[in-house]
Amino acid sequence: MKKYKLITASLVALSVVACGGTKTTEHSAAEVAAPGAPGVEPFWAYAGKTGIGTAYEQYRKGQYSDAAATGPVSKVWFSIAKGMITETMFGLIHQAQIKDMQFVVVGPNFTVTEADELDVTIDYLHQDAQGRPLSLAYKVVSKDKQGRFSLEKHIFTDPDGQTLFVRSIFNTQLEGVKAYISVNPYVDNNGLDDFAKTTNQGLLAWQGDSYLSLQGAAPFKQMSVGFTGVSDGLNALKTTQQLADVYTSTGEQSGNVSLLAELGEIGENSQFDLALSFGNSERSSFQQGQASLARGYQAVLDNYNGKGAAIGWQDYLESLAPLKNMTAQTADNGKLLYTSAMVLKAQEDKTHAGALIASLSNPWGETVSAKTGSTGYKAVWVRDFYQVAMAFMALGDTATAKTAFSYLEKVQVNSKTPGNKGDTGWFLQKTHVDGELEWVGVQLDQTAMPLMLAWKLHQAGVLSNSELSDWYARMLKPAADFLVDGGRAKILWNDTQITPPATQQERWEEQAGYSPSTTAAVVAGLITAADIATLAGDDSNAKRYLATAKRYNANIESTMFTTQGNLTSDATDGEYFIRIGQDQDANSNTKIAANNGREGFNKKLILDGGFLELVRYGVRDALAPSIVKTLPEYDDETLPSNLQVKYSFEFTDGSGTFPGYRRYGNDGYGEDEVTGANYAEGGVKTPGQRGRVWPFFTGERGHYEIAAAQANNALDSAKQQQIKNTYVKGLESFANAGMMLPEQVWDGVGNNKPGYQYGQGTNSATPLAWTHSEYIKLVRSLSDKQVWDHYPVVADTLK
Repeated sequence: MKKYKLITASLVALSVVACGGTKTTEHSAAEVAAPGAPGVEPFWAYAGKTGIGTAYEQYRKGQYSDAAATGPVSKVWFSIAKGMITETMFGLIHQAQIKDMQFVVVGPNFTVTEADELDVTIDYLHQDAQGRPLSLAYKVVSKDKQGRFSLEKHIFTDPDGQTLFVRSIFNTQLEGVKAYISVNPYVDNNGLDDFAKTTNQGLLAWQGDSYLSLQGAAPFKQMSVGFTGVSDGLNALKTTQQLADVYTSTGEQSGNVSLLAELGEIGENSQFDLALSFGNSERSSFQQGQASLARGYQAVLDNYNGKGAAIGWQDYLESLAPLKNMTAQTADNGKLLYTSAMVLKAQEDKTHAGALIASLSNPWGETVSAKTGSTGYKAVWVRDFYQVAMAFMALGDTATAKTAFSYLEKVQVNSKTPGNKGDTGWFLQKTHVDGELEWVGVQLDQTAMPLMLAWKLHQAGVLSNSELSDWYARMLKPAADFLVDGGRAKILWNDTQITPPATQQERWEEQAGYSPSTTAAVVAGLITAADIATLAGDDSNAKRYLATAKRYNANIESTMFTTQGNLTSDATDGEYFIRIGQDQDANSNTKIAANNGREGFNKKLILDGGFLELVRYGVRDALAPSIVKTLPEYDDETLPSNLQVKYSFEFTDGSGTFPGYRRYGNDGYGEDEVTGANYAEGGVKTPGQRGRVWPFFTGERGHYEIAAAQANNALDSAKQQQIKNTYVKGLESFANAGMMLPEQVWDGVGNNKPGYQYGQGTNSATPLAWTHSEYIKLVRSLSDKQVWDHYPVVADTLK
């Protein structure tokens, strides 16, 4: 056993016995506590992820279980941004344990960290012959711009434990160059209140009974812990290329801590294997890492991929029966399709099976304080959830779709919901994966979508008649009743009377009133609920649901389709669907509320694409006059930039252009046009904030084109090819280098302080599950020549 010794209070030489026979030192009882508590203010990492990953796990009777034959469930997730390992989660999917993990290269007169500007490429370690990813294991190559070194990282998790496994390979022709590793722990999902220390086994950080450890296949040459930005050692390396002061612990004070270790000198193909591991004690954390390192790189990677008898990501992809046929309707030979399938499955919690989150990121994270815990987008929104569940159905993964549907009961308001003093049946706005309340606005589309999903699952044979009848009594009838009767939402801050189809919040969570997209879901939800009620033998309520749906449907145009619009453009005739209105007269001149720093405008000035959901769900025919009349305004690129929704982008191969759309005119959910600052940077929402282009609208418009071609009896092979080469290929063009699809892409308007590229992702949230879902559904729709989210029972009922 190698032993270590503290040499002085200002210098700890933790040399190891190497083949060359360097001296061994051993610990003394003395500790050197790091000064500078609590360190700098903590913030989250950059949200534009180029990769995410976790081990694929199989269900056991619709749940994840450590008792399964495959062994314990691995509950570690990681993310990659700008070439660095960023937030890594353990336990529940939102419980970040680190902000980042970066390598540092130190030469005789230079120090370069991964946070510095390097030339970075990202690829997948396991691919098929066509270059399609077969697992979420990554190869990230970072090259020094001055050519002094290169760093290659292989990143994946251990499916048989609680470890992030990282192999680093350095190459340099220079002499006297060393490599270090630095980790910034955010134990238990916040950047304060952590402790850290060095041990004989490696580095340790903890908070309460949550622990993380860092160790290598070979012992570290030197170790230190400290408070980030003050005594973490990075500044010393940057200024003097050495550690003059090394600390063995952070003492009795907690804060924003950092771990630092010297890996050793590097030359040609210098390789270091590291394990970042997690547990509920110091011992269990180190044991997890030791076990992973003992299994070794190749065995862990093979198991992660699913090689041989091991069950891994490749097995999951092979289980998706429609995937092969769907690939023919992609423009990249299935690369994004395979990636999207894995990205969606990776964003499911493994304690609460079926809990599907919106994104494994914190929007604009680097300017969002991490003093306290935050889920960011690592949470459940039923609307996003529905999109993902429908994408799983499109992929043929009915098991995940069914488990996800069963999970929804956890986020429906009932008599036992904590703090509820109002009516029940509606679904919560945003929750943690364990059901903990976070946001409690009433969004009626989120109450309708579980009904729609249940109907689809039954039609596909995933839910039996008896199962559907049981769910009707338990969950679906209360939801349908709320869509008919409304009620008082009285929970936490919310004390509001809801009168459907007017919603407290529409799908953008910002405005109250009558919304085309919300109403489309409510009408579809009630018609599918009527069908389910009939099957369950509840004929009286079936008639009630149907009558209400028809009443809501009859008022759509008078409430939301203006014939006296005040947009000024050659493309408009003054007749179009508005985004939302607070009253039942589409021609009134009421203002919608101010939001996200933007003042409220006359409702007839604000367009959005929500009217296309009327077609998608079968509430309106694709050729309905109100739909067709709205398209010119929606597609008008000559409107003032604040009101303009559509933007055109060019394919890099010169093959033409494709459309992208903002959420709506006057959207303020994005970077500031004037200053270039992030959204709500410093906690302040400014008038210059601007919502950018959201890629999934390209998919929504592609779905409309399929429906319109069908309605015109024109969906032949030529039209199919045109839709593929415009909308499918367009979505593929929005993906970043790691094939992650973003929430928003840069639209070229205003101060580009961050240096975004036109048509490429901003720092809002990547990957967005909704965007990946829309892509999958568009490919399946094109493959089937039928809109995947279409509800024939709705269209037939409203004829």
